[in-house]
Amino acid sequence: MAISFQVKRSSIRETQFVDHGHRDLAPGEVRFDIDFVALTSNNVTYAVAGDLLDYWGFFPVGLPWGYVPAMGYGTVVESANGDVEEGARHFGFFPMAEQHIALVNGTDTGLFDIGAHRAPHAPAYRQFADVAKDPSWDPDREAHVTLLRGLFLTSWLAEDLLFDNDNFGADVSIITSASSKTSIAMGWSVQQRGGVSVGLTSEGNRAFVERLGCYTEVVTYDEIRELDADRRSVVVDMAGNGAILAEVHNHFGGRLAHSMAIGGSHWESFGQQHEMAGPAPQFFFAPGQIEKRTRDWGAGEPMRRIGEAFADYVTFTDAWLELDHATGRDAFAGAWTALVDGDVAPHIGLIRSMSS
Repeated sequence: MAISFQVKRSSIRETQFVDHGHRDLAPGEVRFDIDFVALTSNNVTYAVAGDLLDYWGFFPVGLPWGYVPAMGYGTVVESANGDVEEGARHFGFFPMAEQHIALVNGTDTGLFDIGAHRAPHAPAYRQFADVAKDPSWDPDREAHVTLLRGLFLTSWLAEDLLFDNDNFGADVSIITSASSKTSIAMGWSVQQRGGVSVGLTSEGNRAFVERLGCYTEVVTYDEIRELDADRRSVVVDMAGNGAILAEVHNHFGGRLAHSMAIGGSHWESFGQQHEMAGPAPQFFFAPGQIEKRTRDWGAGEPMRRIGEAFADYVTFTDAWLELDHATGRDAFAGAWTALVDGDVAPHIGLIRSMSS
């Protein structure tokens, strides 16, 4: 992997750079140069939930360190696989590093990681999409795809699960951490379906969230008890803050129809236990909804629909999203620290490369 960025699994503010040198490829392997990846609060969630959901297992390394997966683009610069040509450019999950070696099989859309350590992971997380086989690929939109596609897929599928279950009989979707990019995509998806949403956010981000226009109503965390508790509601929790989620649960009580847990943008509160009325939170697993919709609609159809919606969503983000590109170790480490500390403004999208 040459130079890589590693995070201490038990203390995610502690990081290090490691020079791995060079090793020869084994048969079937390819070597990617990692062109760039996106860093968002999702990556912090991956680190916080790394043991619970085995994100550390994507690219294993000896304890106490780990690689946090990141979505980005990589180019095959060396191949010991007869089905893979050098120069092919792919999108998928990569470690935060200069290079990545993977044991792969070719597919109709790109490559599939068949490493033994990847066997427990959902197929959606093991694919590298070849841009030459993607009719929607736009070289001018690669940064947007890197930053937004993964979180949009999660949000679109989460909204689709609610729709697929008649919103569990609820009239309103309450979305925490409303300024986060995953929540924005969720609010936009609810809006596209004609649904009603409430975005919960901090007072400092309220004006930004209101300007987005994708939520029916914007409420600060201090105003949760002012929400109409007679409206049957679902809550989609992107914050992972137990105290906030408990306040929503206890305010609505039996009028809360469903509680969906997705993210951990308030990572320091992640996993804290609080007494809560209403339904137990259910963790949302995006690959499960893809598999269901594939059965419902046929192979390829879920991703086709998501692709169409994503193109419209990217156009929506043009009004507010500012891309921040930077290269080098300091830029990488600084971006991680800012995300962990919550110091990245919601309109900023961080794109990083280990080397120029």
